[in-house]
Amino acid sequence: MDRFRIGIDIGSTTAKLVVLDKKNTLVYSRYQRHLSDSKGTLLELVQNCYQTLGDAITQVCITGSGGLSISQWLNLSFVQEVIACSKAVETFIPETDVVIELGGEDAKITYFRGGIEQRMNSSCAGGTGAFIDQMAVLLNTDAAGLNEYARKHKVIYPIASRCGVFAKTDVQPLINDGAAKEDIAASILQAVVNQTIGGLACGKPIRGKVAFLGGPLYFLSELKSRFVESLKLAEGDAITPKNSQLFAAIGAALSAGKEKSITLQELTRQVERIKDYQDDQVHRLQPLFLDEKEYEEFQKRHAKNLVKRGELSSYMGKTFLGIDAGSTTTKAALIGENGELLYSYYGSNEGNPLKKMVSILQDMYEQLPPTAILSKATVTGYGEALMKAAFHVDIGEIETVAHYTAAKYFLPEVDFILDIGGQDMKCMRIKNGTIDSVLLNEACSSGCGSFLEGFATSLGLSVEEFAKAALYSVSPVDLGTKCTVFMNSKVKQAQKEGADLSDLSAGLSYSVIKNALYKVIKLRDAANLGKNIIVQGGTFYNDAVLRCFEQITGREALRPEIAGLMGAYGAALIAKDRYQEGEVTSLLPKELLDDFTMQSTNRRCGRCMNQCLLTVNCFSSGETFIAGNRCERGLGLERKSREQVPNLVAYKYARTFQYTPLKAEKAPRGEIGIPRVLNQFENYPFWFTLLTNLGFRVLLSSPSSKKIYERGLETIPSESACYPAKLCHGHILNLVDRGIKTIFYPSVVYEKKEYPEATNHYNCPIVTSYPEVIRHNIDALKSQQVTILTPFFSLDNKKILIKRVAEEFASFGVTYEEAKRAVIAAWKEREEYKKDIQKKGEETLAYLKKEGKKGIVLCGKPYHVDPEINHGIGDLIVSYGLAVLTEDSVAHLTPLTYPLRAVDQWVYNSRLYRAASLVAKENCLEFIQLNSFGCGLDAVTTDQIAEILAASGKMYTMLKIDEGNNLGAAKIRIRSLKAAMEERERKQYAPVIQKKPYQRPIFTKKMIQTHTILAPQMAPIHFELVQEAARSCGYRLEVLPAMDRAAVDEGLKYVNNDACYPAILMIGQVIKALKSGKYDLNHTSVIITQSGGGCRLTNYIAFLKLGLQQAGFSKIPIISANTVGLEKQPGFKLSLGLINRCIMAIVLGDLFMKVLYRTRPYEIFPGSADLLYEKWNAIAKETVKSGSPAAFRKTVRGIVREFDHLELQELEKPRVGIVGEILVKYHPTANNDIVNIIEEGGAEAVVPDLMDYFLYSTFNSRFRFRYLAGKKLTRELGKVAASYIQRFRKVVTCELEKSRRFLPPTPIDELAKMASEVVSLGNQTGEGWLVTAEMLEFIEQGTSNIICVQPLACLPNHVTGKGMLKPLKDRYPEANIIPIDYDPGISSVNQLNRIKLMLSVARKNMCKDS
Repeated sequence: MDRFRIGIDIGSTTAKLVVLDKKNTLVYSRYQRHLSDSKGTLLELVQNCYQTLGDAITQVCITGSGGLSISQWLNLSFVQEVIACSKAVETFIPETDVVIELGGEDAKITYFRGGIEQRMNSSCAGGTGAFIDQMAVLLNTDAAGLNEYARKHKVIYPIASRCGVFAKTDVQPLINDGAAKEDIAASILQAVVNQTIGGLACGKPIRGKVAFLGGPLYFLSELKSRFVESLKLAEGDAITPKNSQLFAAIGAALSAGKEKSITLQELTRQVERIKDYQDDQVHRLQPLFLDEKEYEEFQKRHAKNLVKRGELSSYMGKTFLGIDAGSTTTKAALIGENGELLYSYYGSNEGNPLKKMVSILQDMYEQLPPTAILSKATVTGYGEALMKAAFHVDIGEIETVAHYTAAKYFLPEVDFILDIGGQDMKCMRIKNGTIDSVLLNEACSSGCGSFLEGFATSLGLSVEEFAKAALYSVSPVDLGTKCTVFMNSKVKQAQKEGADLSDLSAGLSYSVIKNALYKVIKLRDAANLGKNIIVQGGTFYNDAVLRCFEQITGREALRPEIAGLMGAYGAALIAKDRYQEGEVTSLLPKELLDDFTMQSTNRRCGRCMNQCLLTVNCFSSGETFIAGNRCERGLGLERKSREQVPNLVAYKYARTFQYTPLKAEKAPRGEIGIPRVLNQFENYPFWFTLLTNLGFRVLLSSPSSKKIYERGLETIPSESACYPAKLCHGHILNLVDRGIKTIFYPSVVYEKKEYPEATNHYNCPIVTSYPEVIRHNIDALKSQQVTILTPFFSLDNKKILIKRVAEEFASFGVTYEEAKRAVIAAWKEREEYKKDIQKKGEETLAYLKKEGKKGIVLCGKPYHVDPEINHGIGDLIVSYGLAVLTEDSVAHLTPLTYPLRAVDQWVYNSRLYRAASLVAKENCLEFIQLNSFGCGLDAVTTDQIAEILAASGKMYTMLKIDEGNNLGAAKIRIRSLKAAMEERERKQYAPVIQKKPYQRPIFTKKMIQTHTILAPQMAPIHFELVQEAARSCGYRLEVLPAMDRAAVDEGLKYVNNDACYPAILMIGQVIKALKSGKYDLNHTSVIITQSGGGCRLTNYIAFLKLGLQQAGFSKIPIISANTVGLEKQPGFKLSLGLINRCIMAIVLGDLFMKVLYRTRPYEIFPGSADLLYEKWNAIAKETVKSGSPAAFRKTVRGIVREFDHLELQELEKPRVGIVGEILVKYHPTANNDIVNIIEEGGAEAVVPDLMDYFLYSTFNSRFRFRYLAGKKLTRELGKVAASYIQRFRKVVTCELEKSRRFLPPTPIDELAKMASEVVSLGNQTGEGWLVTAEMLEFIEQGTSNIICVQPLACLPNHVTGKGMLKPLKDRYPEANIIPIDYDPGISSVNQLNRIKLMLSVARKNMCKDS
């Protein structure tokens, strides 16, 4: 009988089976999509194989993201997919240097030279097959059709590559603006390339021979071409092996050689048996309807909201047409003089909205009798401008106004409208018959119709079939509220665990509504929805979505019969209302429609810095429509100078960079380059003046552009960093490419303090430390022998700065006196620069008041004046006749009278609060905030600014921006704001004061005896002992549970969803506990830690205050545990007794962690290590209670001795270090119980001491004193605190040094010395340099496998975590380090896959070493 090896690869969207003979020849293979039925598809594959090969003897190995559970059920071996792929590459194409492999939802890069290094996408499917499928649907084709289109492209448009949702936001308007499908298709494929290079290469260049593997690269030739072109691969360096789509399966087959034998017949039987297997780890929700009767009652109630209809064929009189050119659908409504609906259309625009509109109008004209006169037409929606130009529509109206007009017609008292369309979600609150506020989804369409449509399509179903399935779900799957891409992984996980179609459909319906309520509306209390609720938009045709809305809010809503037509119906009503007797519509007549054609061409505008890529549409009617312009200059409609309203964004940009460098012969110290990035948009005048005075010729990098971004793409180490940070890489390379040999890019920790009442004057962690990332991740600096100066400075102390400048430029021969003159000149220039900006603000405000005009304060960070970052939004606002001011031009004009809930710790944000205070007072000003995707600080500022504005009844508009530069969504928001402003003015609206400031409850001394103090969990082993420490000092402390998944859901409801995961988890824990009914709310307080540093941790208390207020617990006192004097409460004091006991608790917790994790993986008797821990934990609690140093020494000695003698197996396992953000590192809910995962995976977890963080905090004052104008007293207090802690730690160190199993802790001075060889000790936000130090410590101690854990988009970790992986790998090529992001929406399957990959590499390395 023949013997074969079978490899099975079950991916996220496809299943592959291959059979190899003993010579490694492929004798059989199958590749097919599993449409989310991976078990059924596997059975089909195995049966077909059995029918082809007969009952052969085989050895089987499984791989793939969907293969893990199946391999366990079948009791067959599993190999991690990247390992499998690598094995196939080494066997069949050994000359390969780099492999790029794209799958359905996974993307991987493997480097083969200089030790194997493997990367896979962590949390985003932006550059994968699923993404291409999603995009193809928009063009009304499939992936193969997209590929065909791309062959004939002429132009590449910039499309956001960060994720499918953002890309869709870019693609849809291109379609609506008439861009050629060929160009859009190629642009989509280019976005995949950018995401792969930027998201996976993460600072490691792709060089040499590159092999392209996986389905998308096998089937899509144009995708490969885009890679070859982008990577500039020479002929012969691009390898596409035969059967490249099967390489993971082939690798699995190659790995099956040592597996037990099984006949194909037996394998078929086994697969048949697992058909109904399921895991039950997925959280379930309540069903939508308990029975058929409940559904019938629901249908009956919603069948009442009918529209008045008329018969078009017999109608006599005037008619009015409304067109809603939506993102994915086109709608039309023709009404009569009494509002009766005579004709309607609702359907997909099939990727060609113009063609669709022609057919709708032709159909309408066909049915229009001679007695019905088309009198006026209005168009609204995404494609409004294009349709208006192409078909000569009379009126163009912003869609929010159209939707409100229709809603008011159905329910005159409507006060809340929720509209969910294909791509956009709108929420409108109505007060006194006026739109009071407009909220739109910030850029993410995860809760919209296209989201559901995409899922339905991927399962081969229509939206109607998919929606119907939800109604009869017994236990809907809880899929969270994250974006489409994250959701795909959750759906995949649920499918693996046996969730059926109905449960998935119902779960997705819940997600749509949760996303709308919690992320867009940020709903905390259903009472805030108003009394008269209308839901509309095509998504609400789905009964499941409507039912979810009513279930979650507990409110009944009115859904008009024409929910999807409301935009068109409202547009028709507007046409009717604005019709004047005798008017004739200008809409194209039928005869011109028959020959309607359009031709598109592209050109660059070139009339300003934006350099917009214009799409010029020429219609057969002789009209031209230009799209892609960010201001009216592209249309050739330059305003006359006397009409020009001020644009201070443009003024500030020009003023910042107006300086002329010295001529070369007048610059004795030569050239020095400065990148045009981040805080240079504020500090350039300062540094230019300083360096010029020192005798340098200062050269600036070129203006930002997509080309500059792409130039630096492959050097970016963190894919979730903000776009302004990512641009830094291209700017540095721009200077290098121009031959500049010295670059100055300082790390500025403190800006000049502008407001005495502000708590601090930090820069954001990215702005502060990004020069460190640049220094370590751009190889060209070394290869081109460029000196980059990245010193840490404070710009708030002139005297210290003079000394620091003299030190840093000593190698250039700069004397102290020269430095002094230069700093004084720069100081003066900075004041002049700021005064110029402020003067311009004052002038503009005076102009607005005098002329009776309106202005927008366009707020953001200094770098938001960069046209590449703001995408010309300032120009767009000006084109609407509104003046644009910047936050720093007006923030000085009013004191901050509103009491802040947030800690006022960052300089740039301090201005935002004060600018908002001015807008709140000035009738002629409104407020728009620019927020870069991934900006952690704005999670704090956005809610606070909204409160300041709401207190005076002002509207708050926030525009979330990223690398994608399509302004379709921004236009809707800005025009909605403008329409609301005009409506308010028309109705002389008196603003309604909405919110009172947060009143801080006091924790009094008397409360110590009566109040239970709740503490959110952070590190279970330590906090159990800390609880005893507090109780023994009279505080009734209760630490909340260690494993608490439900707390995450509460956190998502009450914390800004852009906040980091630890904040969501901690606040969620507190609110869940307060809601539980377990505590007397009149005798309960909450305690939370504050660091006082530049990280968001200092502002967790602000999140908590808002969360408690919104959850109805505003009277609960909050205690802040900190050492820097923040938020003092009279009833809480860090007494010496409490400090002693807390130090004991943390030191003992560290010891327990060390001895337990070191022994448990090797115990002979399972559970013996945990039993020993429980015994000593009880003793340790008594020790902490007593506070006795003698008892402490005795306990430490006993713990070490007994764990040293615990019976263990004599075997070696890989050791895995866990470093990263403090809460995610220690909290099992936050890290999905990572220690347990590592131990179950056959390895040993090694976790650094918690006490190291406290020692790091005390150590940092030394650097601040020496380099950043820190206080001497703070430094001395830091030294005293460190030596005090060391007294306790020394006891542990002595005992561990005597032990035979355990390593003593590394002193903080040594850790600092290690870190300083790689990264500056000035990196002090969050865990700062300690993260890098911990990785170095582990590697030096022989633990070279490391997982760097961080909350998604953690700011400090962009620098000292992900940002330092490259220099560490350069120093230690054998290091096996992977970063893993944690977030409520990230699938644990994805994380598990990456940990398994790391463990596979670890075991491989161990075998090599032995």
